[in-house]
Amino acid sequence: MQEAGGTPASGLVKISTSATTYRDFIEIDPKKTRVQRLRKTIPSAANLLQQALGPKRYKAAMITLTYRGVDDFEPKHISRFLDSARKWMARRGYKLHYVWVAELQKRGALHYHVLIWLPKGLTLPKPDKQGWWPHGMSKIEWARNAVGYMVKYLSKMDSEGSFPKGCRLSGRGGLDASARSICRWINYSSWLKRIAGVNTPIKRIKGLGLVNMASGEVLRSPWQVIVAGGKIIVYQVFELVGGVDYHGPYSMLKESHD
Repeated sequence: MQEAGGTPASGLVKISTSATTYRDFIEIDPKKTRVQRLRKTIPSAANLLQQALGPKRYKAAMITLTYRGVDDFEPKHISRFLDSARKWMARRGYKLHYVWVAELQKRGALHYHVLIWLPKGLTLPKPDKQGWWPHGMSKIEWARNAVGYMVKYLSKMDSEGSFPKGCRLSGRGGLDASARSICRWINYSSWLKRIAGVNTPIKRIKGLGLVNMASGEVLRSPWQVIVAGGKIIVYQVFELVGGVDYHGPYSMLKESHD
């Protein structure tokens, strides 16, 4: 959201109004906001996995999964591939650590970019040859810069792209509880980051909103949301006083800042 005295955050578009002059109304672009969230969460997850596993013990394999036909997509294809890779790793005594993003090719076909961290000395078989990806072709390379690889493809992701219905844009797995908490916190709104720490148990409860489950406190947003004419509009109703500098924690996750 927008900080007091600042400019609208990514994914928000300021609009004018003649009816009310003492409020700044902002129209939310859901597609753009979704992409901006991914550009923070996925590189951060990759960074956390890279730090936890260590370059001396693990290295990341870059896997591209391409569809044969433009209309061959089905929602469960990527999940089935990951399940096959997970079982293959488990048979060798390892857990699957991964992140992935979807991308639209110029011809309109969807394809996936997947990073899987493998113990040194272990090589993943080609998914199409193994039968894990029977929908087209696959390619595997070793990633010299795993995080940079994800950032590259996320930077090309267009909120205006026509992804197939039911298509998830990204995924991650194999993070420990602490890393999962960090990824959730990274995507909190700016106002919530100021008053909630990474380990604060936040839950959305119907009829109440966001609740700190440790204290029972209802966390009221300084932003009011209205839906008008099919548009989502927000405006600020009060300012938060105090709080913490939320840009400080986890500053090593370079792509995680608002």
